[in-house]
Amino acid sequence: MNLLFIGDVVGRPGREAVKASLADLVRQHQVDFTIANGENAAGGMGITSSVADELFQAGVDVLTTGNHVWRQRDAVAFIESDHRVLRPANYPPGTPGRGGEVFVTAHSGSIGVVNVQGRTFMHPVDCPFRAADSEIDHIRGRTNVIILDVHAEATSEKLAMGWYLDGRVSAVIGTHTHVQTADERVLPKGTAYITDVGMAGPRDSILGVKVEPVIRRFLTGMPAKFELETGALMLNGVVVEISTETGTALSIERVAMEV
Repeated sequence: MNLLFIGDVVGRPGREAVKASLADLVRQHQVDFTIANGENAAGGMGITSSVADELFQAGVDVLTTGNHVWRQRDAVAFIESDHRVLRPANYPPGTPGRGGEVFVTAHSGSIGVVNVQGRTFMHPVDCPFRAADSEIDHIRGRTNVIILDVHAEATSEKLAMGWYLDGRVSAVIGTHTHVQTADERVLPKGTAYITDVGMAGPRDSILGVKVEPVIRRFLTGMPAKFELETGALMLNGVVVEISTETGTALSIERVAMEV
């Protein structure tokens, strides 16, 4: 099985980058299943049902999220009803939606997807490691292929998750910082890992937003209104080749392209 994981989709520019490039990426890499992090897909902050549908129609199979998941008004209702949109599994009990699910691919059997959120430099949530354990235990009997999105700020926390789950999941993919790292590898027990997969959105920007207000805020310490950048687009992701028999990752390859 070939899995494509696309980094944080940032607003309309990110959605346009996905729509412009996904079909070609699927053909080029013979992709069987596509996951994207969509927590910033609506206006650069949060997600809505119409935005999710736009990405599904473009060819994305599952959307993971993170700490901005509830920023849009209609998120609660549609995330509760649409199993293709996951929220972090380590949100407290009673939170709408689900943090893990098993999906059937068109040609390669089933795949489990789990979403957790880090705690270092992030809003307080339950333990992501124990939440990952719980979701993996629930999924394990239904599929050998399991992908985990760890949406976190700290590199150390993401690395710890990779090593903690090595040999128990097919891939641990880091999201949240919007900056693609160059540390992709298959860990010793067969889990593909990257600290951060990057983003889809404006290339000449600071994490997807206009440069000048961000610099001004750093220089002065004063509040500034952030707006999404326009212009040239980019898309970051990874392609992971996985054995469907064992769930072991065979390879991981970074995708970094201008659109």
